[in-house]
Amino acid sequence: MALDPGRRSASPESSGHESPGPRQWRNQLGSEDAPPKDRHYRKYANGIERTLSLFDTALQEWADYISFLNRLLKALQARPSSISTIPAKATVAKRLSQCLNPSLPSGVHQKTLEVYNYVFSVIGRDGLSRDLPLYFPGLASVLSFASLSVRGPFLDLLERYFLDLDPRSMRPAMKSVVLSLLPGLEEETSEDFDRTLRLMERFKVAIRSPGSEPITEAHSSGDDFFWQCFFLASITGHSRRTGALAYLLRCLPHLGQAEQHEPASASDAATSAKLSQLVTSPEPGLLIRSFAAGLADDQLLIQRGYLDLLVTHLPLHSEVLQARAKPGDLELLLKAAVGVTVRRDMSLNRRLWTWLLGPEPTASAETEGEPESPTSSSTQPHAFFSRTGYFEEFGLRPLTRALLAMIKTHADSNPAERARPYRICLSLMDRWEIGGLVVPELFLPIVDSVREFKTRAASKADFAEVLRSASVFFDGVESGLIYSEILTLVAQAIGSGTLSSAERSGKLDLVKFILTHFNVKEEEMATTHAPLTVLSILCMMEDAQETDKPGDAPASLDASLSEAALNITTSLLELIPERAFQSSSSDKSATLVESKVLAASPNSELLKKIRTFYVADQGNWDAAAPPFAPERLAELLLQKACHLNCDCVSRRESGAAMAVKSRVLVLLVSKTPETSLLATDNLLAALHDCLCSETTIPFTTYASIVSLSSHLYAASRIELLELSNLVVPLVRHAWAFLAASEPKYHVETVRSLWLLQSALTPANRDIEAAICSLMLQNDTTGTFARRAAGPGRSFCVLWTHALQDNPSGVERRVSKAANGDAKAPPRLAGMDYYEVMLTRPLFLMLDALLDERTQLFMTVKSWLNSLIGMDKLFGIFITKFADMSFLRRRPESQSGSTPFAEDDDLDMAIYYVRCLSSVFRWAPEASWVVLAKRFVRSDACVPPLSEITGTDADITLQEFFLHVCLQCLAHDEIAGEEGSDARTTQLHRSALTVLHQILLNPFAEQLAKLHLETFLIDKLSQSLRGPDPYVQVLLLDVVYAALKLRELVPAEPPLSPGLEKRAAGVDPARSSRASLVGERPRVMQPPPPALLKCILTGLSSPSSRPVLDSWVGFLSECLPLYSDSVFQVLIPLVETLCGEIGNAFRSLHRLFRAAELVPAHGNAGPETTLISLLNGLEQVLANGHDRLLAEEARAQVVKSPDQPQGFFGNMVSGVFSSDAPQARSATANDRLTVLLAFQDAVRMCFTIWSWGQGSDAALQDAASGASLGYTSLRMRNRARRLLEHLFAAETLECLETVIGIWRGALDRADASTAAEVFNLLPALDGSRPKHTIPALFNAIYSRTNPGALDPSRRSTLTIELQDTDLVIFLVDYTRSLEDDTMDEIWQDCTAFLKDLLGNPFPHRQTLPSLLEFAAILGEKVDNTNFGEQRKMRRELADLFLRLLTAIFTTRPTSFDTAGSSNGSERRTAEHPQPSGVRLPGERADDVVGILSTIVPNLPKILVENDRILTAATAISTNVIGPTLRAKSFPDTVSKTTLVLLQELARLPSNQKSWRKDVADAFNDARFFGSAVPIVHAAWLPLLKQWAGTDRERMPDLLGRIAPPTTAGIVFGVGATSARLEADRKTQLNLRRIAVLVLACGPDALVSDLPAVLDKLTELLAATATSSPSSTTRAELYMVLRALVLRVSPVHLAPLWPVVNAELHSAIASVVAADHSPASDTYGNAALLQACKLLDLLVCVAPDEFQLCEWLFVTDTIDAVYRPGGGYVPVALVDEVCEELGAVGGRGDGGGEVGGGVAHHAQTGAQEGVGSKLRRPLLGTPGGIADEVGMERKDELVAKVLRPFFGQLSIYAFEATYAMAPVDREGCVAGLVRDVFDERSIVRGM
Repeated sequence: MALDPGRRSASPESSGHESPGPRQWRNQLGSEDAPPKDRHYRKYANGIERTLSLFDTALQEWADYISFLNRLLKALQARPSSISTIPAKATVAKRLSQCLNPSLPSGVHQKTLEVYNYVFSVIGRDGLSRDLPLYFPGLASVLSFASLSVRGPFLDLLERYFLDLDPRSMRPAMKSVVLSLLPGLEEETSEDFDRTLRLMERFKVAIRSPGSEPITEAHSSGDDFFWQCFFLASITGHSRRTGALAYLLRCLPHLGQAEQHEPASASDAATSAKLSQLVTSPEPGLLIRSFAAGLADDQLLIQRGYLDLLVTHLPLHSEVLQARAKPGDLELLLKAAVGVTVRRDMSLNRRLWTWLLGPEPTASAETEGEPESPTSSSTQPHAFFSRTGYFEEFGLRPLTRALLAMIKTHADSNPAERARPYRICLSLMDRWEIGGLVVPELFLPIVDSVREFKTRAASKADFAEVLRSASVFFDGVESGLIYSEILTLVAQAIGSGTLSSAERSGKLDLVKFILTHFNVKEEEMATTHAPLTVLSILCMMEDAQETDKPGDAPASLDASLSEAALNITTSLLELIPERAFQSSSSDKSATLVESKVLAASPNSELLKKIRTFYVADQGNWDAAAPPFAPERLAELLLQKACHLNCDCVSRRESGAAMAVKSRVLVLLVSKTPETSLLATDNLLAALHDCLCSETTIPFTTYASIVSLSSHLYAASRIELLELSNLVVPLVRHAWAFLAASEPKYHVETVRSLWLLQSALTPANRDIEAAICSLMLQNDTTGTFARRAAGPGRSFCVLWTHALQDNPSGVERRVSKAANGDAKAPPRLAGMDYYEVMLTRPLFLMLDALLDERTQLFMTVKSWLNSLIGMDKLFGIFITKFADMSFLRRRPESQSGSTPFAEDDDLDMAIYYVRCLSSVFRWAPEASWVVLAKRFVRSDACVPPLSEITGTDADITLQEFFLHVCLQCLAHDEIAGEEGSDARTTQLHRSALTVLHQILLNPFAEQLAKLHLETFLIDKLSQSLRGPDPYVQVLLLDVVYAALKLRELVPAEPPLSPGLEKRAAGVDPARSSRASLVGERPRVMQPPPPALLKCILTGLSSPSSRPVLDSWVGFLSECLPLYSDSVFQVLIPLVETLCGEIGNAFRSLHRLFRAAELVPAHGNAGPETTLISLLNGLEQVLANGHDRLLAEEARAQVVKSPDQPQGFFGNMVSGVFSSDAPQARSATANDRLTVLLAFQDAVRMCFTIWSWGQGSDAALQDAASGASLGYTSLRMRNRARRLLEHLFAAETLECLETVIGIWRGALDRADASTAAEVFNLLPALDGSRPKHTIPALFNAIYSRTNPGALDPSRRSTLTIELQDTDLVIFLVDYTRSLEDDTMDEIWQDCTAFLKDLLGNPFPHRQTLPSLLEFAAILGEKVDNTNFGEQRKMRRELADLFLRLLTAIFTTRPTSFDTAGSSNGSERRTAEHPQPSGVRLPGERADDVVGILSTIVPNLPKILVENDRILTAATAISTNVIGPTLRAKSFPDTVSKTTLVLLQELARLPSNQKSWRKDVADAFNDARFFGSAVPIVHAAWLPLLKQWAGTDRERMPDLLGRIAPPTTAGIVFGVGATSARLEADRKTQLNLRRIAVLVLACGPDALVSDLPAVLDKLTELLAATATSSPSSTTRAELYMVLRALVLRVSPVHLAPLWPVVNAELHSAIASVVAADHSPASDTYGNAALLQACKLLDLLVCVAPDEFQLCEWLFVTDTIDAVYRPGGGYVPVALVDEVCEELGAVGGRGDGGGEVGGGVAHHAQTGAQEGVGSKLRRPLLGTPGGIADEVGMERKDELVAKVLRPFFGQLSIYAFEATYAMAPVDREGCVAGLVRDVFDERSIVRGM
């Protein structure tokens, strides 16, 4: 039969609109022959109809079926001899097919076949050809369940009647015929196997076109249609694939001959070409997909059989695969074939290797030679080579493309699918002939896909699973290939080329990913490949830098790329062990180039050798020796790294570049042997030139040079003298980084100096000498002495960090620097060896105390006041005094004296004693604590100190110095020296001064008043504008002295600048407002008016920053002068201090964010400024608060002792107290002033405390991490101490301020700041839970019921907070607490809840959140031993239940839960909150959400089952019940409500209440108005749980449906109303059945399936006038769709006869005349649902439906390639399409599927199948929209049905061709959308 794809039939043979008779469909399902007008025929027909009527009433048991069949056979046999037709043939065929139900016994089946046999004998060949669509669908499934006694008669029936049918009748049903016979071929040992096989062959012959030409004995040119049908059947018939395989093994023509070395004959070639044409015409893709489907089958035996087929019938070199199949089809086949390797089954793999590698070469072939290598000998290696060449020629490229496509295709899939290509590649590596060729092409794509998945993975576990599979593949790859690919990536990134910077960076990122996530540490990798890779990178870097000239800009290497490449180098070097560079005995025999010649080789030669090793030798050191011997490789690496560093230093590259390059050299030096040559002269010269330059080098460059030089010396690569030559310039640069105004690199600089000192050894004092020279560099002595403060402040920094330097403890916790140490000697600890570096510079510092005119004097004085390690300073003095021999010479008698010797160095003694005197004079009082409490051991020095002290016991420091002074006084003067200038006299004076300082109180009485303060204050104000800030210090002392002279006051010890230096003696349990400082004496006389202005100016002036400590001290001393007016000066002082604190903090913040060090113009460190300002702020607040407490104490009214006291004071009187506004008193105004100041301070301290935390940490400069850590910790601690004192003084107000910060962060959606609040509170001693929780309760009551609180506990309400804000904060704060804190707060919490429940109405808005609070208490208590007290747990349970009751009583009992849950959603939509942050008001209103989180923990909270049941019942009664019974149901139901209901259902012993609630909602007629997303997310899981508790759910629903009846139907309004009500009830119940089927799992309702099918069959008999009527048809089809989706096809066998007939009638009614019975029976909704049912069946394709699919759609190749010769389709949708005049879907496509099907597969089908999933055509993305009105049939036909009928056949073929899995979830979603569409539900009258 000629194929004419472009032709189609012009018009149907008859039209229902043109002929008066019934419409005659080509498939005869809906037509009957015109009855002859003969009374004998009428009698005959009446007998058959009477017999048929018994089917619905008399059949109960299987014996009834046989009786029915006997009566039917007798009725048929009673036909007149002249009649050859069957009356009611459609009904006869339907009943016969129902009698072939698989559940009936074989006797019934035999009797049915007997009736079939008689029917076919009556109607004859022509009748059967015409009525084949009537009878064959019922017979098609027989072999799938037939017993042996049935198989024979069935095959007889086919042989006798079907083989002779008209081929045109058989053609549409051919796929169904094949599917029906395949079950008979499954058992090859069966006695019917051969007969079935012959019958299949005879059918193939039967449908051949008349002009067919034989090709072979078994094959003819007309068999192409059969093979196309067979391939389609094997693709879709999953359960019948065993039979298909058996047939293919015997009957598929051999499509590829074995590779021959002599040309085949012309006849053989022609035969092979014809056979190939036979199975690939018109569409070769079906053959490929048939094999692909078989290879992807779940059964191993089927996979094995198809692999055998490939080897024997379809070799890889065959013309079908190499020429006829499209490349994409071959890739599809290869993808399916290699997919079998994931089973790890050797039987499968062995067949796969045979297919991929071709046949084994014969002996003759080996001797004659192969095309790939004609000169090869006949040896086994040649055989391997020939098979490798076979695969390389025929399979390599398509397999590589297939695997690459698989890697890309699974980009968005789950981890298991994502890892599938990796496992396949791993299996392919089992054969080196395949893996060796495929893996190099796939290695990088696989690794890159893993990296890409890391950014998309839903969780770390998903990525870990994928990485695990990829790592197994990676470990199987040869190390030479891995490093070859790494080298390729690096070369592409840093070599010449046209790649963009982003592409180059991406390649380096991929290398980093490989090194980070995969195992690259194997021995061969670490010892051979890693060093060669490092050498290659260094050579390429050197070449890139050599081309970096001004005129060659494009060739230059980007700095970021260079740094990334060098970081890769360091990562590789860290993998290399030292043994990689050690020579072995085998190396000596190799021919090596001399070191100097090799060193002089250009980089191109070196890279060429490495490239040859990896390309030619594949990096295999077993096959070829490495290109360089280990020792030569070490020398080359050292040479390249040294040159790289020299070039970097000479170019003055950035610090980051220097750091990473020096790191490379340091690592190499540490790993290479000392015998390796390294020329360091040029490197040292370059380093020296760099350090000696006048410009400041970046810190990272400096640190790199220190590290590099230290490691070179430690590795004996340079001499000590060479290292010493670098010390002076290194220390000079370090001194610049130690500037106090630039704290960014302080810690790192000090560590670098100790690293250098460690290399020099403790005996070397070069660094100390260099520091001294820098300190004295610009000093001027004499009359005009000048000593700048800068060097002294730098020394202060050095001292502070040196005494805290402990590398054994610190550097383990600090992250490794970029130029981290490698194989370095242990670094000296500064805290242990400080004398080595700091002794002489210390005395240079102390010298400044002797001259108060210099700036350095003020610096040293300030330093002593905040000195770290005062005992270390005194220890240096002890060491010096111990070295003086004259101190050890004791007088002979106690009162005698000893003369000085001539060699006694009195000058040094005088110097040291004067220095000590200066220290005592200027050191703070804290130093006397050190002197009094620290002891010195007698044996601390040699000789022992007892020779000086006169005792062997340990004595204090001050006692030791006392003895020193006494020893100095005990010696006589030296002869020849007299007068005041004598050294002895000077020594005595100094010693007496020290002695006087030790023994006497340093304070003197105050002088009389001189009234100098006005003039001095003016001078102080003027000094703020002067150039020298240190003048201010002198003036400040004078001004204060003048102020003290105004009135004599007794002497008192001055306060330290910060409150942290004094003890807070207030017990917070006794007073809620503890004083910050103790009482101070008051000075009554007011200070001058200009003083405050001067103080404010001084605190805010930039020039006062270096001496800010003095200003703060001056302020603290002046505050007592303002005792009577402190509240007037408090606000301006606090505003000024907070403003300056903010400026200083922002400056410090910017400093540590800057990438490079920006020189500052000021000379005061921002951190010291900040500390000083905080000290001043604390002093001001303390003074103001003390004054406030004193005023309140005087104004307080004593409370009557007989008033009852509750938790909140007088609860009874508070309820009835008046809330009338009253005038604010003066004390209240003063309190408001202090509290506003407190709030400003709290906000500022919180800002400082949160520095560097959360998201702010990522914004800091990583290079200064250690200094940032030190500085931020210092600032945070100071802010924390101030916050602690503020909280101790005013807990409630400070806590409200912090809550205000938290609330503001929520408004800004700043989750990190909100979280920091909960991190702050546990860090404060003053905000422990036992203090914070009561304060929170006071804050809540202050807003809800302030009258119930004692006035001293009320909040001033200066912070705008709602009660809901406070309660939500209480909930979150309690949740953040540790479980063990419950014992601290338990009493307060229970007392609060009891008092609250006494009058809950004021708290009605916060009761749900308070219930959540109580639930959290219960959860936490349950986790502690404290919670084991039964009485306490019972008390909490009672409170919880009372709270729950209070919620439902204080709020409306029928409150709208949608308002609480959906209302928050509406507010969120109006005011969206990013990042998912919910505001407290929304959380407090979400009652249902709160309850849903509490209910799962009810067993922990309430413990006892009866209490749990009480709570659950209350929630169901007051929340769930009103929600489900509300007038606006189901709009009142939210997802949260259903979550709550699910949680209630999970509670033990709570089955009764929630079941009733669900049942009421499910049975509500409004249920089907629910939102579809809520149905999917919540209702279906809930209904599954509900249905699983009772198996009577489905029978109960079925029992509610009444059968259709026509009895008693009358006309009128009443009859119509009754019918509409019956229709509505039936529709609702059917929808409930559909929902229940969908909700339950697969096959969960199989036991109820017979009853469901009976009820469906019963309802299908409804007509337009019955009650219920045929209006319920749409719901019936919905139930059928649900059954198809949730019930296995094997259970649906009884359904298909009914479904086939019903679908045919429904679809045929589309063209029925208006108001005809068919048109009335099938309304618009029923038509649409019938089409959706057919659409779903075609999409899901159940096995049994495929047997009758051809009745509705063209399921063969004819759907795309229309045969000529007047062919017309018999499929119903195609015929209806022609009847409607549809043209869409076919077009003029023809020729190959590549032009027709494949094109459609990329447009229509692929859109419909969408995202590689097979979906229905109607109502899916890319398909046909089903949103259309149901009122007009013509609109429905035009917009939906006509396009649907026109496209369905080709769409079904395309979906089969695409072989995509079914999107079952999408199908379920479509059905749910239809079920919950209320538009088609009947409305009552």
